[in-house]
Amino acid sequence: MSPSNTALPSPWNEFLAEIDNSLAEPLELHCIGGFVLVHFYEFPRATADIDYYTAVPNGYNLEEIAGHGSPLHTKYKVWLHRVTATILPSEYESRLTELAPGTFKALKLLVPDPYDCILSKLERNSPKDREDVEHLFSSQKLDCAILEKRYAEEFRPYLLDEARPDVTFKLWIENFQQPPE
Repeated sequence: MSPSNTALPSPWNEFLAEIDNSLAEPLELHCIGGFVLVHFYEFPRATADIDYYTAVPNGYNLEEIAGHGSPLHTKYKVWLHRVTATILPSEYESRLTELAPGTFKALKLLVPDPYDCILSKLERNSPKDREDVEHLFSSQKLDCAILEKRYAEEFRPYLLDEARPDVTFKLWIENFQQPPE
């Protein structure tokens, strides 16, 4: 299965079109989380928000425009959510891909590659995160060596000096190296 670049379904397309129409200049959203898994990596799950890591430029008050409780959230029942407690590999920006290219005039939705998506879920490591990681690893036919290299060089140096992420990562790698049932 390859990443999807098709138009977004309703209500996402209309919600994002309203944001796009309100922009005075181009805006990039570096999207992460369930929205990316569902609408780019085709994971069959529901999501009601777009988690984003950063916005470029960051001068817009996106929470007021389209965050939880905003008029757009009330209208469409979906919203934007700025995630402040996650880490992405240091070079993730060089591997971003546009979701639904050409759909909007000023708004550009960018998503991390599958390895970076996996690493972004490592610290929280919830059951939902583990399901996401398993889906990405199996559906994208990922290489453990690339994931291990990226973890060691671009991710681990930015974590606090604690063992939990190392143990979790080791368990994930061991699981991925098992032959599929």
